[in-house]
Amino acid sequence: MSDAREHRNVFRSTIAGTTVEGRAHSLSAWFVLALRLVIGFAFLYSGVEKVLGDFAAEGYLVGVAGVNGNPLEGLFLWMGQTPWFVEFVNIAVPWGEVAIGLGIIVGFLTRLAAFFGALMMLMFYFGNWDLAHGPINSDFMYMLVFLSVAAFGAGRILGLDAYVEQYEVGGQPLLERHPWLEYVLR
Repeated sequence: MSDAREHRNVFRSTIAGTTVEGRAHSLSAWFVLALRLVIGFAFLYSGVEKVLGDFAAEGYLVGVAGVNGNPLEGLFLWMGQTPWFVEFVNIAVPWGEVAIGLGIIVGFLTRLAAFFGALMMLMFYFGNWDLAHGPINSDFMYMLVFLSVAAFGAGRILGLDAYVEQYEVGGQPLLERHPWLEYVLR
């Protein structure tokens, strides 16, 4: 019994021949849940503010293009000067934040939501480019929180992902019938 307990909270990963291993504290699940709820609420709140406000991406995209040596200056300028893309961003950012926030909070398709949240934060990181205080800013930290939520499969902790995994289709568990969903759910 003690041997089973000893290995229960072990996590291990090998990339390019290097293995890292750690042991999670028994309270770790609560902290992962807290990360999920906090980042979900932050994104939901930000999205609702944009949906209810006068969100307009064009000024931001054009304005950040040439600021502080932004390495993606050309991309942001193109995005801000391309009408169809500006219209897409005017819808995708606020409603994307709402959808990502809700998905993360209720733990539904959490890894997929966290992936898109991390991608959005990566774009904000470059959009808000400023190395005055070093390369790590709040956008970068939010991106890491999203990636942590995804890596820990946080949607299975008091979330709907745990139920979705158990759902049966034609008498067969969903993940057995569609193994590719493991990348989204587990």
